[in-house]
Order: sequence, then C-alpha cells, then structure tokens
Amino acid sequence: MTQNPTLTFHGAAHTVTGSCMEVSFDGHSILVDCGMFQGSRSLEALNAANFTFDPRKIAAVLLTHAHIDHSGLLPKLVAQGYKGPIYCTQPTADLLEYMLADSGRIQEADIARRNRRRDRAGEEPFEPVYTEQDALAAWRKCSPVAMEEWFQPAPGFRARLWNAGHILGSASIELEVDGVRSMFSGDLGPDNKAFHEDPTGPSGFDYVICESTYGDRQRDKVTIAERRKMLEAEVRAAITRGGNLVIPTFALERTQELLLDLDYLLCSGDIPNVPVFIDSPLANRTTGVFARYATELEDTGGRNVFKHPSFHFVNDVQESIRLNSMSGAIIMAASGMCEGGRIRHHLAHNLYRRDSTVLFVGYQAQGSLGRVILEGAKTVRISGTDVRVRAQIRRIDSYSAHADQSELLDWIEERGPIAGSLLLDHGEETGLEALRREMQRRQPELNVRVPEIGETYTLTPGKPAKRSATGNVEIKQALGRDWQNSYAEFVTGLRSELAHIRSEKQRQKAIEDMRRVLESYTEHRNNRRQEHHGAH
Repeated sequence: MTQNPTLTFHGAAHTVTGSCMEVSFDGHSILVDCGMFQGSRSLEALNAANFTFDPRKIAAVLLTHAHIDHSGLLPKLVAQGYKGPIYCTQPTADLLEYMLADSGRIQEADIARRNRRRDRAGEEPFEPVYTEQDALAAWRKCSPVAMEEWFQPAPGFRARLWNAGHILGSASIELEVDGVRSMFSGDLGPDNKAFHEDPTGPSGFDYVICESTYGDRQRDKVTIAERRKMLEAEVRAAITRGGNLVIPTFALERTQELLLDLDYLLCSGDIPNVPVFIDSPLANRTTGVFARYATELEDTGGRNVFKHPSFHFVNDVQESIRLNSMSGAIIMAASGMCEGGRIRHHLAHNLYRRDSTVLFVGYQAQGSLGRVILEGAKTVRISGTDVRVRAQIRRIDSYSAHADQSELLDWIEERGPIAGSLLLDHGEETGLEALRREMQRRQPELNVRVPEIGETYTLTPGKPAKRSATGNVEIKQALGRDWQNSYAEFVTGLRSELAHIRSEKQRQKAIEDMRRVLESYTEHRNNRRQEHHGAH
C-alpha cells in the first residue's frame, strides 16, 4: 500500500553543518544535500560514523550548492554504494570538481599527521572518511540541470531549482511528491549581495524547510559601497600598525567578494598598493571558476576583477612558508572558521604579534577555533602549541553570504501561504528559537517545527507535518562545544594560572590536587566496572 511521503533530517538540525535530508515515497528515496559536519572534534567525528540510511537505496541526490557542509559527504556516499546522479546547477558542478577533491586531500593529510603523533604509538591507525579519488568519483556523478526547469529525479518525484542568491550556482529546491509541494531553501543569500541576484521562488506550499543560520541576527543594511569603506578603514589601520592583515576566509565566494572589493579600493587609490596574498590552492581554483562566469556576474562590469597586479595567488608550500617573514601584507587563507588549511599556520605566526591584525569576515560556528578567538581567548592551541593572542582582533559582518532574520522572514512569507508546516533547520539554538518566535508572532496560525537530527515527519497535503520518528540523542550531545574545546581552553590557561601562584610549594600542591581529582574519576569508573562484572 502506498503511504504518505516522509522527510527525515540526517544533519543540520540544531546545528549549522552536515546538511542532509531524505525524502521517501513509495519505495523510493532521494537526498537533499549530503554535507559534512564541521566544528568541534565530537561533531566532526560524526562524519566517520555509518550513515543512518543505506546509500545503495538512494535513487538521487539534489544538491543546493557546493559548500562542503552541504556536499562534503557525497564521496563517502558514492564509496559506500550510491549509484545515482547528483543533480545541481552547472556552476555547482564546476566548483565541486575542486571542492570535493580538496576535501579528500585534506582528510588524507590530517589523518596521516594524526597517525604520526608520538602519543598514538601502538594504537590502531585512523582512516580518512574518504580519499581524493573517492571525491573525484563523486564529482563525475554530477548531472547539471537548468534553473526553473522541471526534472524527474526518481519515480513519483519532480523538482526544479530556483536562485538562492547565496554563492555561485546556489539553488533552492522545489519538490513535488504525491501531491505534496515542498520548498527547501538551501542557504539563502542576503539582499543586494555581490555577484548574484536576490533569492527568488514560487509561492503556495504545503511545507517550507528554511535555514536559520542568522535567525537571531539583524544586520545593518549595508550597501557594497559602504562595505568597501569598512574594509578600507580596516586595511588602513592594519597597515599603519606595521604588521600583517590576516583574513581567515572561505575559499568559495568570500575570497572572491574580498578580491572584488580590494580590486576596487586598489584601483581607486583608497588603500595603499600593498601585496595581497591568496594563500589557498582551493581558493585559487575556485576563483578560476568565477572568472569563467565573470560576464554573467553582477558588480564586475563584465571584466575579470581577479587579475589585479597586487594579487598573488600562492600554491607552493615553500612560498606559503616564506610569508612568515612578511610585514605590511594582506594574507587571505582558508579555512574561514580556522579549523584547517593554511590559515592556522598564519595565525600561529601572527596572533602573538601586537602589530598584526586578524580580520574575521564570516560566520564562526560553535566549537571552531575562529569562534574561540573571536570570543576573546587570551591563548589558543594550534597544532599542539599554545599561542598567545596579542594581535588586534577585528570583524566585518557585512560580508555574510547568509540572509539575516528579516530577510529570512521575508523569504518565508513570499513562499506562502504555507498550508502545512514551516520547518526550521541549519541553525544553532538561539537562531532557531529567535526565528521561530518571530515567525509565530507574524503568523500565529502557522505550524512551525524545529526538527532534531534523526527525526522523521510524515507529509500530507494541507496538514501539519506529523513526527513519526524521534531524534538521535547521541548526535544531539555532540552539537556545540565539547569536552575537547573545554580541555584546550583549560590547558592553554593552566601554565599561566600556575605561574601566578607565588609559592613553589603551593604550585606543587595545586598540581597534586588536580591529579587526585582525575584519579578519583578513574577509581570510580573501575569500581563501576567491578560492580557490573560482579552482577553478571
């Protein structure tokens, strides 16, 4: 007997990464996105866990855009038996060739480094979630489709893509299954974003699934000209200090937006003609994709704005290392949340310098190194070394590729009337709750749900979504800060705290007291084990 369609949230519920939803009907299932979790070690460990569905039974993947938190587990999906196509826009397919391959290389390198650590001698080696070859195998499954044209991803399903205005090639997904009309926002861009038109789409749905990344944030409306004045002020102040201006940036979209503005400021003489190093092979490759579409992008004047003579694209590792001796330069490097890549190398060589500046221009997820720095940490741990934070820490929030609260609310209302439910995902607790509360204030009669990871909902035309399976408690516990964040924060401040104890005898006593506390937990655990064995 044919049953109603169901919607299951496998990721990006009560967190901003790991986007993955499964829609099932009449023996067929499709995925909307298949992204990696990013943030704390506990959260990233979910990437190595088994899928909670069988990849061999998925008929198709509909991909909203190329960011790794939406696409990054596609290679694992394919490696574990997925045979179907990956439907996306052509620019998304072009970007994925580099995005996925880079992700595979990073995982192989990180695992090799972790396995070499002396403190892991004799332990079972870690394995990468997937390799570069797995990544390229997934990219080859891309099946580009045009915006606003219907296609059939699986029997009983039909879909079409709409501009989401987030990054190059990004799309929202309209899906019809057994008379149920749904709209998946993907990540939505703000109004008047560089390069792209504002998000769009049809209206009148049973269900709208909307991201909530900035659901609790109302940004000042800033034009591109005003944003450039902010960047100009930060560059001038940083160069005046005499050190470097280090910008952690996402290789895709944020790097290109910064280059667009720096090109303007350099050409107009509004900032000194300082060298700009783009130290990210991935950013360099994705910039090449943007250059291919330059004539179609807004704000470029139909020219390639990425060729300014002050721009130096760094690929070679030795060339990257030579930047350690630089002063008075702008250094842009990935990753944007400082969780990997060459930015950690540049932070290690600039955070301790009082004359350097670190400028954040993107979202920093809970548990990420970028969030820790931005929240005022005095010392951080980078690649096993404690680094004092003496540099100027600055932030420009107007480069966000995400819609803020009012823009999300407007997009949701433009998709109305919503006959069934609004489901809010891709947000942290404060963003989700603020957006839910404000949407409920605007439309008290609207059924608004905030799903947990692992929850399944039954979808019926014109009726609220009905939860038919509960969430995954273990995954919920991995969201946000974890013990490793707390541990890193504790140990980085421990030496300083002990140094402030004047008496050598008191310092020794403090160390012994801490050791006894840890030993008490070990003793308690051993006693519990003995009681358990005795009971059996």
